[in-house]
Amino acid sequence: MFASPAFRTSRAGATLVAVSLLVLTAASCADDLADAPPPSTSPVATDSTAAPTTTLMPAKLYDIVGTALQGGDFTQLAGMALDAGLVDTLRTGEFTVFAPTNDAFRKLPLDVLHSVQDDPTLLATVLTYHVVPGTLMLADLQDGPLATVAGIDLTVSHDGDTVLIDGSPIVAGDVQATNGVIHVMGDVLVPDAS
Repeated sequence: MFASPAFRTSRAGATLVAVSLLVLTAASCADDLADAPPPSTSPVATDSTAAPTTTLMPAKLYDIVGTALQGGDFTQLAGMALDAGLVDTLRTGEFTVFAPTNDAFRKLPLDVLHSVQDDPTLLATVLTYHVVPGTLMLADLQDGPLATVAGIDLTVSHDGDTVLIDGSPIVAGDVQATNGVIHVMGDVLVPDAS
């Protein structure tokens, strides 16, 4: 089912409002986020020819939500986390987040994306499927199952030095936050329907 143009426009407006609220929330909760320097570099891409390296980070670290907002390429994820009521959770625990970029969300068919956004339970499940309790750096990710906050296991594997999550490569890793780490994904991870 495809949304009408008016519905898509209102959804885009609602997403913009949600992201704006998330930015304001991040600004009020992070110590003077407005005074932070812009991100100094993008996460270092990993490939099979070079060992993964840690990104050079600004002098000040933020929580997972603030770090994702500083990256600038996670507005779709941030808006969905706000819609699902997960922002406070991601600020208070210690987590590893496999964060899909805006481009990763653009790869999804619109009808699939809208059906997930329209179902709060499914939205929370899909988002928490990208989150693992604790801090796991790239070097800590061993082949095999990895329990997520959603209660559904991800599968970790390796292709040379590249770490794969459910067969999708981590395109940049070890982005540190005050309460965990972010690994950048070029694909949205989708739990099995079973």
